[in-house]
Amino acid sequence: MAASMWTRRPAAIRLGAALGVSVGVALLAACSSSASSTSTTTPATSATAAATGGSASAAASAGLVITTKTGSAGSFLTNGSGRAIYLWVKDSMNSSACSGGCASAWPPVTATGGLTAAGGVNKADLSTFTRSDGSKQVAYKGHPLYYFVGDPGPGEVTGQGSDSFGAKWWLVDPAGTAITAAVTVSGATPAASASSSSASRY
Repeated sequence: MAASMWTRRPAAIRLGAALGVSVGVALLAACSSSASSTSTTTPATSATAAATGGSASAAASAGLVITTKTGSAGSFLTNGSGRAIYLWVKDSMNSSACSGGCASAWPPVTATGGLTAAGGVNKADLSTFTRSDGSKQVAYKGHPLYYFVGDPGPGEVTGQGSDSFGAKWWLVDPAGTAITAAVTVSGATPAASASSSSASRY
């Protein structure tokens, strides 16, 4: 009897050891499965970075694109989405006189990352300055730049020639000069007439 109990005990130990090994293998498989799902997300980030020509952080800070669109009076500045950009004749170089209600109607063009020039825009002429609220407003050849809330979509130039807030608003050409003529853009809403005799001091 003692002998048979003795011979059974190693079998129970062997069974316990086998169970332990099975549990260990299952845990190892689960860990390696988790590790492989983590590694599949990493190449996706790398692929995104490669597609944008740099690291993921570089892609995130690509910044604002300033480019041009062509209208009846020639090329004028827009952002990368085609939204028209204006200057205001009341401003000084690298200094904005537009705040409060003015800035609500004519939002400053601001940048949180780098600036990219395209479409005939000279990168060396792009700069930023700090507004009173701490934001960085973009300037072109020293002229603070703005959008107009009345432009309903890309290529719209309904702010051209406006004299809201006491001074004229003009589109800007790639040379940094105010466009003081009436401007129409193919497929966009015509702007109000602007007299070329109402030249700005820019």
